[in-house]
Amino acid sequence: MLTHIKIRNLALVDELVWELGQGLVGVTGETGAGKSVIVGALKLVLGERADKSLIRTGEDQCSVEAVFELRETRAIAAILEEGGLDPLDDRQLIIRRSIGQSSNRQFINDSPVTLHLLKRIGEHLVDLHGPHDHQSLLSTERQLAMLDAYADADDALSSYRKAHREWRDRQNTYNELRDAEAASDQELELLRHQLEEIDGANIKPEEQQDLEDRWRRASNSSRLAESASAAVAALGGEEGAIERIAEVQRMVRELQKLDPSIAERTSGLEAAALELQELESSLTDYAEELDIDPREAAALEERLNLIESLKRKYGPSLDDVLERREKAAARLDAVENRGEKLEALKQELEQWRGEMEHSGKALSAIRKKAAPKLAKEITKQLADLGFKQSSFEVQLEAQGEPRAQGLEDVEFQFGPNPGEPLQPLRQIASSGEISRVMLALKTALADQDDTPLMVFDEIDANVGGEIAVAVGRKMAALGTRHQVVAITHFPQVAATAAMHFVVEKEVSQGRTRSRIFAVNGETRVQELVRMLGGGGDQVRAMAASLLQAAE
Repeated sequence: MLTHIKIRNLALVDELVWELGQGLVGVTGETGAGKSVIVGALKLVLGERADKSLIRTGEDQCSVEAVFELRETRAIAAILEEGGLDPLDDRQLIIRRSIGQSSNRQFINDSPVTLHLLKRIGEHLVDLHGPHDHQSLLSTERQLAMLDAYADADDALSSYRKAHREWRDRQNTYNELRDAEAASDQELELLRHQLEEIDGANIKPEEQQDLEDRWRRASNSSRLAESASAAVAALGGEEGAIERIAEVQRMVRELQKLDPSIAERTSGLEAAALELQELESSLTDYAEELDIDPREAAALEERLNLIESLKRKYGPSLDDVLERREKAAARLDAVENRGEKLEALKQELEQWRGEMEHSGKALSAIRKKAAPKLAKEITKQLADLGFKQSSFEVQLEAQGEPRAQGLEDVEFQFGPNPGEPLQPLRQIASSGEISRVMLALKTALADQDDTPLMVFDEIDANVGGEIAVAVGRKMAALGTRHQVVAITHFPQVAATAAMHFVVEKEVSQGRTRSRIFAVNGETRVQELVRMLGGGGDQVRAMAASLLQAAE
């Protein structure tokens, strides 16, 4: 669940810390008090784009921090791992957004992340619905996803999608090869020439540096030999370094006879003499090895010229030359063996078409079995929400061509009034009706929905008082399986909450700010009285009865 959220300098909020509990959390307050700031802060946590207009007047930046305690972490952990982030610590997830005048930043457990990754994480944390957030419910694609979730069709859908993907990929390859223009004789001749030229060179990508080193040594062998011989002479010749250091050794031995303590100071002399002797021997060997055949130098130069020529034609690097070779070979093979390849692809197409149809029929059977059950469950939930004689159907319609989501489309049909024909949800005009349908769907799918937090932002707008009681009870029931935040103007809904918070606007030192605080006991009764329109003992008794009924 969401344990707490901190907001600084966001719109009317200067500083706010909100600690939440389990179950249904009710949020109430006067219009304009700042309840929308709470929703706005949650949207920032979910990865919604933000701009500097959100920053409180007179401040440089605003920030939101939310702490989630997770029971199920596999999906979140997979996204974190994919993004190169550290694993969760004690199942706690901390999200922080900072909106500045010139830049925005976001962090997960103190590690900077992209907005895209934050949005992916947010989709697994919060399901937010406002009075105008029903478009997803009207999408037939989303409706199909709801049906599959209710039917527990994940495995069947995965099998179908794999077969569909393989079939589609081969279909595309087959069409490309079938529709490709025939190669001209000139193109074929060019492709063969490129293959012969590159294959004839027997290129090894790692050989160029070695060739260049050997050629440089061969082409400069005379100068190298002359310099090496001069170095050997300077070391070992008469009056050379070795002879001179031997004279130093004799002098040091005389010193040591007179003062043995000097041995420590001259301990490196023997090692230096040995190193100079080894250096003379090594340079002598090197000078002898430099006797390179001129023909070898010419061969090395010819090989390098060939490589440079291929790089100019097909480069700029040897890897590019080899890549050109593979493309030419693939094109030539496709042209020369076009008929055989088309036949092989056709057989693969038929094989995957069969796999796709088999898995598609299995998926369709699961959907057809679940559709009337889901419709019955939603109808039951709708009856609790005031649609006593409504009708709801989950209609499946077979498609001519298989698609990524299966062999059929789905359409949720709803008839709020008896005797009237059922209509697709998207044709229902009343926002009050569509809000209750959404709540019914959420309740019916509560066991399949693993989103920890559900937020309902005034979705009870445009409903009557009696219906508001049913809406509150339905949200409270959802609160037994999820953490639910309900921002509402209805006392009937607020009374059912396990925790009740009030957002209030106050003026201090000439500045307006919003704050949120919990209400219990008498203060909660007073808030319900305000929501009921104020009044005397009768209204207060009504507020108390709402709380008693909810308990």
